[in-house]
Amino acid sequence: MTKRNRCMAPMGSALIAIALLGAAPPPTGEVNVALTGLRSAKGLVQVCLTRDAEAFPDCRKDPAGRKLTLVASEASSFRFAALPAGLYAVALIHDENANGRADMALLVPREGFGFSRDAAVSFGPPRFGKAAFAVGETEVTMPIRMRYLL
Repeated sequence: MTKRNRCMAPMGSALIAIALLGAAPPPTGEVNVALTGLRSAKGLVQVCLTRDAEAFPDCRKDPAGRKLTLVASEASSFRFAALPAGLYAVALIHDENANGRADMALLVPREGFGFSRDAAVSFGPPRFGKAAFAVGETEVTMPIRMRYLL
């Protein structure tokens, strides 16, 4: 390294550090969920928030998806913070017997479920696009109504 290069190296590193420190963080948003219609305070509420249409409604295929398990008696409202801007969808299951899965009876859910934007259900869960909503820099309040078929 020449004498000139040795003198420039610390200054170059300092400029990079200043640029990184002065860079604004990416905008983040917040989603507040207001849950209604739970038929009992028994069990758990399993929640999935995802930006990945392929991972909706259960988040299994989305490592960046946010999952929550809430005690049903305390699940009337909850929030997701520090979300990058984008389209998201929320799916909920009221796991009344707390066995960690959605129980079925002849392909019909025995336990409650709900989706963002109150997306309609017909022969299976709604598509991501029907439940998706935009998250930006402002707070989003998403009411979700639980439904029960049995």
